[in-house]
Amino acid sequence: MATLTDTFRNIFKIHELRQRILYTLALLVIVRFGAHLTLPGVDAILLTQSMANQTDNNLFGLYDLFVGGAFSNAAIFALGIMPYISASIIIQLMGAVVPYFQKLQQEGEEGRKKITQLTRYGTVLISALQAWGVTVRLLNIEVQGMSIVPAQVQGFSWVLSTIIILTAGTVFMMWMGEQITEKGIGNGISLIIFIGIIAQFPFAVLDEYRLIDAGQRNLIQALVILVFMAFIIAGVVLVTQGTRRIPVQYAKRVVGRKVYGGVTQYIPLRVNTAGVMPIIFAQSIMFIPNTVLSFFPDNEFLQSVSSYFVYTSPVYSFIYALMIVFFTYFYTAVIFNPQKISEEIQKYGGFIPGVRPGRPTAAFLNYITTRITLPGAVFLGLIAILPSIVKGATGISTVLVGGTSILIVVSVVIETVKILEVNMVQRNYERFTPLGGTN
Repeated sequence: MATLTDTFRNIFKIHELRQRILYTLALLVIVRFGAHLTLPGVDAILLTQSMANQTDNNLFGLYDLFVGGAFSNAAIFALGIMPYISASIIIQLMGAVVPYFQKLQQEGEEGRKKITQLTRYGTVLISALQAWGVTVRLLNIEVQGMSIVPAQVQGFSWVLSTIIILTAGTVFMMWMGEQITEKGIGNGISLIIFIGIIAQFPFAVLDEYRLIDAGQRNLIQALVILVFMAFIIAGVVLVTQGTRRIPVQYAKRVVGRKVYGGVTQYIPLRVNTAGVMPIIFAQSIMFIPNTVLSFFPDNEFLQSVSSYFVYTSPVYSFIYALMIVFFTYFYTAVIFNPQKISEEIQKYGGFIPGVRPGRPTAAFLNYITTRITLPGAVFLGLIAILPSIVKGATGISTVLVGGTSILIVVSVVIETVKILEVNMVQRNYERFTPLGGTN
């Protein structure tokens, strides 16, 4: 009976798999290094003091969580991978309404390459705009009357060089994400966001300990938070792994002396087909308003509007939850094609019991997918806004109480484990044991 330790040992016995894992880890180390490399011209000491004194509970704090603290460090990777995700969303949305992009999506490999190229161009444009917003924000941060960007440094050349560095940092992270997806293990973009969130968890635990030690939070509250967190993780796993199996009956075929078919197979329709992407997509869009509003720090009206985009605001929570539901359906429609599956079933002589082949089968699959996606989408939306609900009701603010961070971490771990299992099975490893299970 193999243990989990044996399973991990077996994984590293496969040369190609070991190389992929080490390659992935090496690039993720570079991501973390770049998150601590401060931009030229920024006074690191004053920056640290400004972050220690900052009490703003706005969306920038949540953005900082996604980029692993790089934003608060004013690092070269301060923008993270979010501009790339925003560009991907825009291109995919255009694919649903613009004929040119619809044509590209139907052109196979060549169309995919063109879409990837356009996404990269969009990433550069969005990064440059967000980098401009970051420079405006940095120039307006002061500690005891002193700007964190010294007066002798400020000027057009510093703004231009900072925009170029931040944009180049995002482009480099985009490249690393693509390399991880191609040559490493898992989805590179998801893993980059994952490692940034994980890097903040030890600090969250340390903050909880300090609050308990200072008497601001008792041990009972801490235990309740841990239990609550365990239930949330269990719920995320349940929804992520939940499937509805659709039976497909194949007719018997005689080829020579052999008989094929005559068996029942199943199409596993997942409750959360889209995985972690709707959360990342929705969060990326929610960062845009504050980014735009940061260009106008002296405009009182626009700054009052920005108060609606504080992540504890009911308006923000409502819009965020709706966007997660929308992107869950949208991304499911992108990656799950009932018409194509119906054609494949009919091609091999299969049928769903009680459903006619062809269009009725496609309509049936679409109907089932629409119904089972709703509870998964609503669940993701509720968990994502849970921290603001908890803070509003109890005053407790911590990344440990569910929310976007837990959703992404759990979802990415599950997806990566599945990829590892598939790689093990493809190589017919004789001592293979599913991660977390036994033989």
